[in-house]
Amino acid sequence: MTGYVDLHLHSNCSDGALTPVEVVQRSAAAGLKAIALADHDNIDGIDALKAAGAGQELEILSGVELSVAWRHWPDIHLLGYDFDHHHPALVTVLEEFQLFRESRNQQIVERVNTKLAEENQPLLDFARVQELAGGTIGRPHIALALHEAGIVKSTEEAFKRYLVTCNVPKRYFPISEAIDLIHQAGGVAVLAHPPYITRDREDFRGLLDELVELGLDGVEVYNSGASRNESDWYLTEARRRDLIVTGGSDFHGLPGENLEIGRGGGQRIPYSCVEEIRQRSQRYHVSRSLKDARTGF
Repeated sequence: MTGYVDLHLHSNCSDGALTPVEVVQRSAAAGLKAIALADHDNIDGIDALKAAGAGQELEILSGVELSVAWRHWPDIHLLGYDFDHHHPALVTVLEEFQLFRESRNQQIVERVNTKLAEENQPLLDFARVQELAGGTIGRPHIALALHEAGIVKSTEEAFKRYLVTCNVPKRYFPISEAIDLIHQAGGVAVLAHPPYITRDREDFRGLLDELVELGLDGVEVYNSGASRNESDWYLTEARRRDLIVTGGSDFHGLPGENLEIGRGGGQRIPYSCVEEIRQRSQRYHVSRSLKDARTGF
């Protein structure tokens, strides 16, 4: 099949502004053939996305973006694709993460309010932050509340003045466990937006080699942080290691966001990325079937 896709979209099930149905509508309007939600540590929007996609004749892949850590890299993002989003182990782990995320965001709002009180500014109402999120709360929704209250003029200003200094550390998967979890659910594991990890090419090569040993399947070559020339370089490094290639916009739909659905680094993302994911995930689907047959499930 020909056409274009976007495999890195966010909804209000994590820190995006649009519902899964609205994500489908925007993607269909952009003429895309296939999409995937990559909500942060959250798979709640996949069923709604699939249902809405069927009505638009839009192919839907299951997706997730996991927060992982490896050695001296404290915040790497790992994308999972084409997995069983009802897999019990995956569901249980992500439910635990959501409970932690809710507590973390409450603490962040408390810290922001402490700083606002020191500045004689109006305080944020956590219930209003929840309303703005319409789902799972993320720091961008706290930024929206600050903007709505007239305390800041942009999301960027909200992060710079409040959300960076008032942050509460995230919880991270050990990356080996995250890769194994995705594989157990029948999916493929892909390194998200590599320029945000490091722009040192030797550093990145070393990281990539280590992650391949842990079972990494692919690289998000077409991403919002890479120029066309940088994407070409990531493509070469991926192919040298027999890795699949994916791409996505990292679209959140937030005010002032300079990202376009269907483009990664200004480039259209080819449907061949979906075909590569499907082909690679077959090995894990077969492995799951054999394991289920042995255990009698």
